[in-house]
Amino acid sequence: MSELLLLACALLSWIITCQSGPWRPCTDLLQLDLLSRVLPGTSTAQDGIHMVQSRGSRGFQFSGSPQLFSFPASQLFINCNFFPAEFSIVVTLKIPQMAPEKSEYIFTLLDGDSDELLLGLRLSQNNLHFLQKGHGPKKRTTFKAVALDDNRWHTVVLAVTGHYTILTVDCGRPLELALESPFSDDLDTTGSTFFIASRRRWNGLFSGLIRQLVLLPGSDATSRICPSSEPRLSALSVPQALLHLPIKPSSIDLPLHPYEAEVRVTAGVSPPCGHSEEGQLWFSTLKKGLFLCDGIMWLTMLQGLFMATANRDSNLGSGIYKWTDGKFERYQNISTYDAQAWQYFTVGKKKFLVVANCRGKDAGDQEQSVIYKWSSRKLKFIHYQTLNTHSARDWEAFNIQDETFLAVANHRQGERNHNINSVIYKWDPVTQYFEVNQTIPTAGAYDWEFFSIGPYYFLVVANTFNGRSTVIDSTIYIWLGQMFQPYQSITTFGAIDWEMFQIENRVFLAVANSQMLTEDGKIQYSINSTIYELSMASQTFIKFQDMETNSALDWEYFTVGDDKFLVVANSYDGTSYSLNSVIYRWQGYEGFVPVHRLRTNGCRDWEFFNTTDGSYLIYSSARAALSKVLKLRTI
Repeated sequence: MSELLLLACALLSWIITCQSGPWRPCTDLLQLDLLSRVLPGTSTAQDGIHMVQSRGSRGFQFSGSPQLFSFPASQLFINCNFFPAEFSIVVTLKIPQMAPEKSEYIFTLLDGDSDELLLGLRLSQNNLHFLQKGHGPKKRTTFKAVALDDNRWHTVVLAVTGHYTILTVDCGRPLELALESPFSDDLDTTGSTFFIASRRRWNGLFSGLIRQLVLLPGSDATSRICPSSEPRLSALSVPQALLHLPIKPSSIDLPLHPYEAEVRVTAGVSPPCGHSEEGQLWFSTLKKGLFLCDGIMWLTMLQGLFMATANRDSNLGSGIYKWTDGKFERYQNISTYDAQAWQYFTVGKKKFLVVANCRGKDAGDQEQSVIYKWSSRKLKFIHYQTLNTHSARDWEAFNIQDETFLAVANHRQGERNHNINSVIYKWDPVTQYFEVNQTIPTAGAYDWEFFSIGPYYFLVVANTFNGRSTVIDSTIYIWLGQMFQPYQSITTFGAIDWEMFQIENRVFLAVANSQMLTEDGKIQYSINSTIYELSMASQTFIKFQDMETNSALDWEYFTVGDDKFLVVANSYDGTSYSLNSVIYRWQGYEGFVPVHRLRTNGCRDWEFFNTTDGSYLIYSSARAALSKVLKLRTI
């Protein structure tokens, strides 16, 4: 009997091995780009799919027959017919506010030719619904008060694992809901069809824009796209057509993806501006201005590329320049007093510039920094608000949860007191002015840098001098309990500037160290500046790379194509101001390596910008009266 049983087991094993082969998952466990599967091929145009740019990013809008935006599930599930039991759905979308009774499908998986829903993701006013087939009625999991229908871009990750469904919006705090029973591990997709932006109904197409729609079997996709420098546009797999300008068609061909933008030119009254005109441009020959419709009214646009210079010479003031015919030309002059820096920012529809004045108008006067507001009538910046500061060196503007803040780096009070408070101001929507929100003790503060990682907000200060030494701690602060609290201290050497940047999912902070002055009076200018990287294991920034610098005053991170660069402002080596500033290129495991040296004289600041005809770097000098604009050439 035992021999017969052994023979039966061996036979059964042989049958499973020979007939089924080795076990494989139904998919290859790679991200599956659902959106790209309904886009037209490279040689065809397709009615109903329109590429639309909104708020600086592109997405697809759908119209026409839902059948145009469908494909069989068998294209995805190549090894078997079962939907994965654990998976993530990543979607980037933008949709205006929805009516209370309305709901729209982002995608559905329908059984055969019937209308029976196997799986779906649906959006209604302020809610997101995940639907799945049950043994009885269909199951629905609803995430409430997620506010996705606010006419802004959002990236959503819906992860399903075991008894739980987890929703992450814009790399924020995950929301978790328990399922009555685990997601089915035997959901048969045989003969089923994916419908993108609908449930196969002509009157039910998704009315917003979809930029990304990805199915990731087997894991939670959140860790792959978060943290992100642009959490609302975090990308796992975005169709290539949305990452580049549309292909210019020949005169006889239809465009591959129609690019929806309209510019109206009138000599008289303004055209209508409502929801259907949102995003349209209007040039008025009467008002000699360019206007943008926000869905309610026409907003004046500050045309072109501008540059604000901070001049130390109070007799000359500081200039605002406009890029015209391939060069900067003076546009407006503003009276400043030993100006150190400018910061441009917006509050709603209002546009502002704030200057950091280092001294008062006359000897002995209180130093005051000034906020200027753009006047659409006068087409220039006019005085708006004055704030008392102390030898201000920098302003940093930032937003936290739709509230606007300004942080000033107060360097010293009088001639000797460097250990003073820097101030964070908050915009008061009632008074329409900035009010003190928090003070932070600093030591010869020179720079603030704001950044966010996932749902967390950070401010890092460059402390330069405590009255005795430049070898002091600079501090990273984190936003907790409606205020900034110390998060990590890093020893720096006369820190002048912080630059935060992100390469893929890696977060870096670079500090510009200007000088090492010890308490015994010894001073060095040729010292290292350092790049720090955020360690996910320790949740702190740790040293990544030291760079040899000469009294570094600024870092600027920029990209050209797929290449990533850092340029440092070297200003003084102890004997000379005529030095090489260095451009470094990211080389992966080698870190940043020097690729180009630029002769500069007391270099103070670098800025990178793009125009339609190329990429540029501009640097300012603390020793020369002229700043230089350099055009980048790629080989």
